[in-house]
Amino acid sequence: MPAVGPAPAPRRRIFSRSHLLRFGVLVVVAGVIAVGLAGGRSPDTSAEATVQSFLLDWEQGQYLNAAELTTGNPVVVARALQTAYEQLDAAALYFNLKAITQSGDTAQAQFYASVDLGQDGAPWKYTGQFALHWNPAGWKVRWSPSVINPGLRPGTRLAVRTSLAPRALVLDATGQPLQQLSATYVLGVQPDKLADPAATARALGLATGLDSGGLLDQILAEPQESFLGLVTLDPGSYAQLSRQLQRVPGLVIHQVSRRLFNSIASDVVGSVGTEVAPAFRQDGVAYQSGDTVGQSGLQQYYQRRLVGSPTTEVVVEDADGHLVSVLEKWSGPTGLPVRTTLSSGAQTAANEALGTTGGAAAIVAVQASTGKLLAVANGAAASSIAQPNPLDGRYPPGQAFTIVSTAALLRTGLSVRDPVPCTSASDVGGETFINDPSAQGLGPQPPFSADFARGCGTAFAGLSRRLSAVGLSQAAASFGLGSSWRLPLTAFAGSVPAPASDAQLAADTIGTGGVQVSPLDMALIAAQVDSGQWHAPSLVTSPADPTDPPLSSKSVLSQQVMTTLRSLMRATVRSGAGHEADLAGTPVYGQAGQAPMQGGKGVEASWFVGFRGDVAFAVLELGKSTAGSAVPLATQFLRDLPVSLLSQ
Repeated sequence: MPAVGPAPAPRRRIFSRSHLLRFGVLVVVAGVIAVGLAGGRSPDTSAEATVQSFLLDWEQGQYLNAAELTTGNPVVVARALQTAYEQLDAAALYFNLKAITQSGDTAQAQFYASVDLGQDGAPWKYTGQFALHWNPAGWKVRWSPSVINPGLRPGTRLAVRTSLAPRALVLDATGQPLQQLSATYVLGVQPDKLADPAATARALGLATGLDSGGLLDQILAEPQESFLGLVTLDPGSYAQLSRQLQRVPGLVIHQVSRRLFNSIASDVVGSVGTEVAPAFRQDGVAYQSGDTVGQSGLQQYYQRRLVGSPTTEVVVEDADGHLVSVLEKWSGPTGLPVRTTLSSGAQTAANEALGTTGGAAAIVAVQASTGKLLAVANGAAASSIAQPNPLDGRYPPGQAFTIVSTAALLRTGLSVRDPVPCTSASDVGGETFINDPSAQGLGPQPPFSADFARGCGTAFAGLSRRLSAVGLSQAAASFGLGSSWRLPLTAFAGSVPAPASDAQLAADTIGTGGVQVSPLDMALIAAQVDSGQWHAPSLVTSPADPTDPPLSSKSVLSQQVMTTLRSLMRATVRSGAGHEADLAGTPVYGQAGQAPMQGGKGVEASWFVGFRGDVAFAVLELGKSTAGSAVPLATQFLRDLPVSLLSQ
């Protein structure tokens, strides 16, 4: 039965690599043989042939042949030659003869060794030497463990120790971690207490899907009295495998807390896989205990930066696994953190607001003056409705898009005081448009400002006759829709296809035609109204985000249009569809909208888009109630925003 206990004290561990058994012949005589003619019977031949044969047999894995050229017990020596580099899990080794000095019936050979440790790094190289003695049977290598490496003595062995620094963190704008401490389960063994290491490796491999041979290699290479962590599991994976793990003989389980699996901004930070992740089994990729791999989000995009490289040492250990000496060391750079533009305060406010609704919803907030993302969050519904994607989703904006179409209409000379009827239905291009939700109590000839504040769809459908497809497209481009900005994560820049008819132009004007946007797109639209200037979104400050091209100067909206839009959006909150968000203190500006999802089987997209101070936001809810509204959810989010974010 697995034993569960507290985490062991941090220590350096030994890690194993997969075998790639390949051997080549590369023996070069690179010295001068000096023959001394001291007294006594001189050998009839040079020691060179024996030295070359010994090194060649050793290199090619002919261990018994090599052992028979030594003064030791052939079986014992053959085993020592074979296991020496198995303990390193070496992929290959090569020998070059350096020099031989010979004096009477003794000789000394020097050789160069190059050991491929299978880590795609520089090989371990050293100079070895051994003595030879002439006897009637010919030259023999004087056997001792130092023949393998000068650092070895009886009772010692070679080993590789690899230390992996903890995975670096993803940080918010102030340098605080976005990952939260969460339960982590480390599965391992104490090698000297295993009755049958092979059986343990087989059972653990069967339970986790890992290669049992690789697990056994790691167990055999570990200091015998130390805990060896082999697999790290998140709580969900551990719960799924717990029954199978109970059948692994000698397995020890430590529960620890790490900033690894949970994050307050999971859509941005992404997820992390450990040794059991499929990525380590694809294309024959080997893993080391403690390895992690980003599977989504910034964890995946910045995988190399976050993990760094391990520090590797070739060492000599005694029989109990205690360090005797370090023969070689390669220090790898540690992982570097990724700093984002996110605000932990804004992200927490978004998470808590989403926790109050049972529907599928998303919230995106940006700093209006810079385009920096402050919060990215979503929540799943209890029903079958899929949770919305805050950055890369594609949704109809409904009347929230009237921010864009109003900018186009203002360019045609429309005034906010112009009377525009808000009828129950409007026919345009042979198609009838109705108000959803209904807009009542506006009177027969309300000013355009009232139509905007109440989100009167029929008013905008009728006003589309003043627009052209080019005019609406130019206004959309002015707000960055369809532009080529980039983020480290996949994001949708919006799409406003050219309408093929007057009816389609009318539908696009009220955001129910072919227009598609993400919550990020709508937050950027609100940010531009707030700041008066387009800013491409940014997410990561260290390292810097990819450079984004500026918008063409031909598509920039005038400050007069921006001022008018601010006035209209303030009226929406003060007395229109967004009145519930009219909070005390810093004023809120916004526009509400609602539109049916194409092919959504009755699912409606409800929006509230706007800004408060320097925070621009977009809130989207998906549901099957036509009376739904994203305004209450947005209000909750805005109420909990840190006051410090509201001013530049």
